[in-house]
Amino acid sequence: MQQRSELESASSPAAPARPGDYELHYRPCAKRVRVEYNGTWIADTTRAVVLHETRQPPAHYIPKADIRMDLLRKSQHQSHCPFRGDASYWSLEIDGQRVDNAAWSYEAPYRGAESIQGHLSFYRSKISALYEGDDEVPFLETNVAGLHANPLAGWLLKDAWKAASAAELAKQFLAFLRGCGCPVDRSTIIVPTLHPQIFATVLVWRADTPEIRIVYEPHDILRQPRFADSPFAPIIRGAGGVRRRLEDADVKLDFPVVRDLHSEGATDYVAMPFRFSDGQINVISMTSFARGGFGVAHLGQIYEVMPMLGRLFEVHALRRTATALLETYLGHDTGKRVLNGLVKRGDGEHIDAVIWFCDFRGSSTLAESLPREVYLEQLNRFFYCMAGAVLKKGGEVLKYIGDAVLAIFPTASGAPQACRRALQAAALAAERVAALNGANPDAAPMRFGIGLHIGTVTYGNVGVPQRLDFTVIGTAANEAARIESLTKELGQVLLASAAFAAQVPGKLVPAGRHRLKGLEGEYELYALPEHELRSGPTKQA
Repeated sequence: MQQRSELESASSPAAPARPGDYELHYRPCAKRVRVEYNGTWIADTTRAVVLHETRQPPAHYIPKADIRMDLLRKSQHQSHCPFRGDASYWSLEIDGQRVDNAAWSYEAPYRGAESIQGHLSFYRSKISALYEGDDEVPFLETNVAGLHANPLAGWLLKDAWKAASAAELAKQFLAFLRGCGCPVDRSTIIVPTLHPQIFATVLVWRADTPEIRIVYEPHDILRQPRFADSPFAPIIRGAGGVRRRLEDADVKLDFPVVRDLHSEGATDYVAMPFRFSDGQINVISMTSFARGGFGVAHLGQIYEVMPMLGRLFEVHALRRTATALLETYLGHDTGKRVLNGLVKRGDGEHIDAVIWFCDFRGSSTLAESLPREVYLEQLNRFFYCMAGAVLKKGGEVLKYIGDAVLAIFPTASGAPQACRRALQAAALAAERVAALNGANPDAAPMRFGIGLHIGTVTYGNVGVPQRLDFTVIGTAANEAARIESLTKELGQVLLASAAFAAQVPGKLVPAGRHRLKGLEGEYELYALPEHELRSGPTKQA
């Protein structure tokens, strides 16, 4: 069989569209169409429909009745086209071989694409040959060079990189869409994120509002009807997309948001997925109130650049995820320092800070007597009381050491203020512990000790090159831990050094001179007056 040139093929692409246009044409193929894979005919029809789409190679859609469907298995993969509908995919199994997602179909195509319902089209790269009559149709690549005709592609290449955040990228992209004549009036972009508290970042845009509203949705939203009953839930699970032409008399009003928009007078609604390089599914929805809604050219241009736009959103998402994870696991200031380049062993600086060290009294006994899950829950309650109070008062939690917490209050804004904030955090921690103990009168009371000191520490990376820790080291840090260890012996909730007490005159009372384990000499220590902290006794029974 002779392979024809592209110019001679009955399936040659339609003439190039005018710059900025995006067109679709479904045309019956007058010739017999056959599909072959490694010498086996898997399709043979005289009823093929050829789709000509701007900058895409022709796609031959073949009725299922004319395909060896016994060789095909429907896969779990799905995708969405805003002007054709949700695509299902089919894998080819033949002679012991499996070709994943070799073909696709639109089981319930949108209006305008009804002629390909009940048809399949094969990826040319996954079959051996496709014939019209006796001639092999040449394999054509997507016309990537022709993307310059899409104004959105030009904007993404030239200007989108200037956006400093995902919100700014969305704002500029949607404004440019409107400038190109796309009648988008509202848009919502949902990007799931890797964060212990936040499920997704949601960007809400309105054409009549200058700024984008940013919403950080918690994981709890997954159980709430406003998400579970929205188009976003099935899309994020991989179910394709949603298009509702709200002007149609028989429009399907199957989501609360669609019903609300319909009652407001919206004319068109589309929600479509876009993926990150790791497969994460995100969603962009758009609403129009213009007569006729979105045209094929509007949606075609958007659909064409979604992979490129998705990569830009991914860059911003990765930056935010890195920041959030570093802040969560290292602390706000520490995470920022690492992200800004302090990543090598030895990187760091000398800083003056209040060092806070606290310990959960009786934790070892609880660990032995309680089920593991119950003990971990109790330990997390303790950390909520202690570390939560430190964060609330502007401190930096550096690490959890077993059942202890190491934190600092840098003195950049003044040593007296840092010491006052540390005392305020101690008072708040005691209040939280007292509240927990009061709520569980039958349980053993939670007990703790806090040691406070102020001095110069080295704040930076220590460890081995393959496993580093960003923390504080130095004599002052050791002294704070030793001071805390005396709280149990002296029956105090809080002890502080003389250097700390000097910064908050009148707030502390002398607790005598004491030796600190492993350190030379005696140290003057101070305690809070008994009425200052109300957490209950700290001395072990």
